[in-house]
Amino acid sequence: MKPTLVILAAGMASRYGSMKQTQSFGPSGETIMEYSIYDAIKAGFGKVVFIIREEFVDLFKNAFEAKLTGKVEVDYVFQKLESYTGGRAIPAERTKPWGTAHAVLCCKGKVNEPFAVINADDFYGSDGFVKAYQFLTSGVNDTTYAIIGYELKKTLSDNGSVSRGVCAVDAEGNLTDVNERTKIYRNEQGIITYEDEQGLHEVSENASVSMNFWGFAPNVFAYSEKLFSEFLDKQIDNPKSEFFIPIVADAFVKSGTGNIKVIPTGAQWFGVTYKEDAPGVQASINALVASGAYPDNLWA
Repeated sequence: MKPTLVILAAGMASRYGSMKQTQSFGPSGETIMEYSIYDAIKAGFGKVVFIIREEFVDLFKNAFEAKLTGKVEVDYVFQKLESYTGGRAIPAERTKPWGTAHAVLCCKGKVNEPFAVINADDFYGSDGFVKAYQFLTSGVNDTTYAIIGYELKKTLSDNGSVSRGVCAVDAEGNLTDVNERTKIYRNEQGIITYEDEQGLHEVSENASVSMNFWGFAPNVFAYSEKLFSEFLDKQIDNPKSEFFIPIVADAFVKSGTGNIKVIPTGAQWFGVTYKEDAPGVQASINALVASGAYPDNLWA
């Protein structure tokens, strides 16, 4: 059975200010996620599942179905506030989605095979999809998941600081921790630093970081559902609380339930955290097209 690609596209894009998931960047109007889909199909993935808010389903169908028909199976999952909350009363002030791990949990019953998870608005490069496919067809099992690790220096923005999950990796290549570092940037001396309550700290530009590109076995749904129930018991009244994928990953590793392999890639990541990033993203895609890495029209 071919693995599935799950695309997280239900976020509100609060920093960006608009629906960047469907913004055109390629020479023939392609979105960033279309390059991920193209790379995934080329690597061998057999299905794409979009996790979206229900009110956007027609927008997504109009944007993608004609392009993808006959190339890959397509399905949709709606991330709803009430999903998997066990009938709990949701506070009225809660308006934002519950987070990325809850979004993945909403795929339960729709995805029954090994799968990868990515963000809709990140460009990951073909190497990550090749390596994810290899893992999902030969390495994944109920106690072994994976994350594609990107080099920190290849994930920065020229338009502001970024937040990155810096991966701690043991001698066997297993993830031991993901340390969330906020306000990461390259300073005037060319050194990458991050900022916290204690001040400024240097971080290696070759550090492996999470760009939310994960590989899972389908048993992750049952595991996540249990953790989400525990999360709600503690956080349901906090309108800003979110149930993130690293919460599930951290519990999976630290409880001894299993291991998460950190699969390194040297690919250049880019994305649109800020509106000012958009021209650079477009230029990067144009350069890749000019080099022959991608056709002028992905779906022609």
